Amino acid sequence: MPVPSTRSVRSRTLLRDEVYQTLRDAIVDGTLAPGERLRDPELETWLGVSRTPIREALLRLERSGLVVAKPGRATTVAPADGQAVRNAQQVAAALHELAARLAVPQLGEQDLDALEAANDDFRAALQAHDVDRALQADDRFHEVFVAASGNAMIAEVLEGATSVLRRIERIRFSSLDGRDSVRQHGAIIEAARAGAADRAADLVRANWMALTLAE
Repeated sequence: MPVPSTRSVRSRTLLRDEVYQTLRDAIVDGTLAPGERLRDPELETWLGVSRTPIREALLRLERSGLVVAKPGRATTVAPADGQAVRNAQQVAAALHELAARLAVPQLGEQDLDALEAANDDFRAALQAHDVDRALQADDRFHEVFVAASGNAMIAEVLEGATSVLRRIERIRFSSLDGRDSVRQHGAIIEAARAGAADRAADLVRANWMALTLAE
């Protein structure tokens, strides 16, 4: 669909991080469709900011694999497939695997309960065909391991990879294929409760690597 024509209600002092997040979210949720051309004047009107933070945001999005820039020609939204997705999937799977391996020995009963609650909400969201809620619940589930890992760099590096994969997650969680993740999460919780860090880490990796298999 075209870039929204209405001016954003955001302040004209929008920080460049917010510009990046707004554009990223619009790509992820399909507001800006794969192949759509991103024109600076239209983006300036929509976001209510100057060209400089927009260009900086587009550069970050290009590095993340969400946009494709052809010098002197056009900047477009990247397709939701291809090498960029495979690269992001490998990075996300490896980092979430590491987070789980580091986190499991540190998890307390409150953390384990948080995993159960997130997976219950995830299951309910899938049954209700509420993709946004499912994504939020899935994020909360994996965030337990990332937060407990004690390695702040994991979350920092994951940000870019997760953005690329979010479109694939939306597709998976809107179909019956997403329900298999509930079962996978259950096995991860079982391993975590048993203190089996290596098994939990392997299961987490498999969970992320399953994302594109159902396309």
